[in-house]
Amino acid sequence: MKMSISKRCQNLDNVQISIKWPDEHASEYEAEWLKKRCFSEEARAEMRETLFLPEYQYWGSDLQLPKMTFEDIMYNDESAYRWLCTLKKVGIVILTGAAARQGELIKLGHRIGFLRLTFYGPTWQVQDKADANNVAYTTGKLCFHTDYPVLQHPPGVQFLHCIKQTATGGETEVVDGFHACNKLKQQNPQAYQILSSTAVDYTDVGRDYCDFAVQCKQRIIDVDSRGQAVRINYNNATRDTVFDIPAEKVRPFYAALKEFNDLLNSAELKFTHKLKPGDILTFDNWRVLHGRQSYPSGSEVTRHLEGAYADWDVVMSRLRLLRKRVLKTD
Repeated sequence: MKMSISKRCQNLDNVQISIKWPDEHASEYEAEWLKKRCFSEEARAEMRETLFLPEYQYWGSDLQLPKMTFEDIMYNDESAYRWLCTLKKVGIVILTGAAARQGELIKLGHRIGFLRLTFYGPTWQVQDKADANNVAYTTGKLCFHTDYPVLQHPPGVQFLHCIKQTATGGETEVVDGFHACNKLKQQNPQAYQILSSTAVDYTDVGRDYCDFAVQCKQRIIDVDSRGQAVRINYNNATRDTVFDIPAEKVRPFYAALKEFNDLLNSAELKFTHKLKPGDILTFDNWRVLHGRQSYPSGSEVTRHLEGAYADWDVVMSRLRLLRKRVLKTD
């Protein structure tokens, strides 16, 4: 099979490649366009950067929590771009200086595109409630978890806006789940294999934004083709009492889960921070597990967070658009 290739320069910055194919039809390409799509390691690395497939910055109890102001990311494209880049790489960013009232997350949703609607509404209020339909709506301790593994496609990003804070207790706890996965894989590859291959049953039934009865199977650790963790699906509050695996695999599973849970709660990996009114914690719900220390109950307690979700597709879309504006790329 033969084809002829020629090139012509309209100017120094615009090289055109013309190809005449064996069936006599012709195609013309910009040389720069072809260069970006060649199979060299350099071109592939550049394309991965463009697609925002970064080297994760792992962290533990020594986390230097990235902070930016709410006003800056709302009205400055460079700040918004830096926020979303950091969110992708580190997995967590705190925004400070938002008004201590409901509705700020709606504005944040408009800034990126739109929020994810779930059975708890477009936003939801984390407060101590009578007849709570979710363990988060109590004053008790919340163990480390990711939100909504009961959905086939859990929300990718979570926002928690502190409107009121209790004087004692109520500290937020977070852990880098991908960092914990790497440690588990190193110290016990079999446990990692069990958690990344065993389908766990999740269920959630109740009424909030509307009535719901949700159920699905998820692996605690979702991995890519290289065996690297890409999503954590772990929430004991919605893990079903039904467990659809052979009986002989139950004990090895729980031994693996305990080892993973011990890592999550280790002093080396766990980071604790008390939110102040006006703080918005933004984090990767596929990567960062979060929890809460208990706080006193009673009529004088005023702790109130507003929560919301966004999908990574929406966040990444805004990140690409901001990149074009800030870096002035094609």
